[in-house]
Amino acid sequence: MDLLNTLVEKGLRRELPTREEALAVLATSDDELLDVVAAAGKVRRQWFGRRVKLNYLVNLKSGLCPEDCSYCSQRLGSKAEILKYTWLKPDEASQAAAAGVAGGAKRVCLVASGRGPTDRDVERVGKTIEAIKEQNEGVEVCACLGLLSDGQAERLREAGADAYNHNLNTSEATYGDITKTHTYADRVDTVQKAHAAGLSACSGLIAGMGESDEDLVDVVYALRELDSDSVPVNFLIPFEGTPLAKEWNLTPQRCLRILAMVRFVCPDVEVRIAGGREVHLRSMQPLALNIANSIFLGDYLTSEGQAGQADLDMIADAGFEVEGAGTTTLPKHRADALAAAGAAGGCGSKSSAGCGSEVSADGAGCGAHAEEGGGCGPCGGHAAPAAAAARPSDEARTDLVAVRRRGAGTDLAPNA
Repeated sequence: MDLLNTLVEKGLRRELPTREEALAVLATSDDELLDVVAAAGKVRRQWFGRRVKLNYLVNLKSGLCPEDCSYCSQRLGSKAEILKYTWLKPDEASQAAAAGVAGGAKRVCLVASGRGPTDRDVERVGKTIEAIKEQNEGVEVCACLGLLSDGQAERLREAGADAYNHNLNTSEATYGDITKTHTYADRVDTVQKAHAAGLSACSGLIAGMGESDEDLVDVVYALRELDSDSVPVNFLIPFEGTPLAKEWNLTPQRCLRILAMVRFVCPDVEVRIAGGREVHLRSMQPLALNIANSIFLGDYLTSEGQAGQADLDMIADAGFEVEGAGTTTLPKHRADALAAAGAAGGCGSKSSAGCGSEVSADGAGCGAHAEEGGGCGPCGGHAAPAAAAARPSDEARTDLVAVRRRGAGTDLAPNA
């Protein structure tokens, strides 16, 4: 297919596809799906080989959020029967993180519900980061605390944070349909603050909230322009008790096409299959590893994932390998640019190494708490004919969505 050949060539050069090409990926048929996966796989292997990075979530503070994000089980007014607890102590969070690291996780993601941290919260998280790094040599720590105020990103970096996650979630045009208590511009501002402090920017999206193909392409192009080093792709987890509980808009095939489009637009960044992979990709999760190079191990913020050992078995059975702590995730040109930005005390969101630059392969290159796919972001849309709803009924899918009852905030052992 000429389209796929063109996209592979552009991906190997880190050249931005046209919007028409990105939309065409989402419009491909199921008969073409394996060709799409194979093409995206060529780009993935060019920049990341057959390595899979494991990440582990620790929910530092669960529920009772004052924001109204429609997709989120922790939102204001949520009737989802999730765990609710206030801040974990640093030693409690460190113990939770250690379970993930022991399971093979290279990065620990510290997440807290809420609009954004107070200065006291930043100090508390800083002590938690220090405790985790003291007990787990070489581990990366990503903070995800909501909207940042001036100076907070710098303080997190001084405490040892390596990255900051804040997802855009959906396009600017439709953002107001899912959240009223803050704006798309607020989210962009926080990603830029993280960049300016020299933190690696982690920002992604949520698919399945009723957005159009155009919305999906818009948000992925915005993420490339922001120069995210990692892009988590969440698939909406329709929790009972939230406004989007009846949104079952995704099939495994649709999810694979979305992941492929993200890989073509952001060829040399860490593409992470985040919340909702077990719910929507189901038995086709191993196929998605040919596109994405990163997943979460075990459970999410408020929902359960598949068993940690099952994740490890899936990676091995699919012919991939877990990325070790001594391996740099990002391709050299991106890792060097990030290191230079950190040494300089920060970087801009549109650097010469930015995602939006169309450069040759030897050049320099390429949200609040949404990483669970039901955390802080939206999704859905005018799908191609093959993207019919996986379950066009109103019934709850308790067979697919299980609320987390173990790990952080409980007395039960974590899933890692």
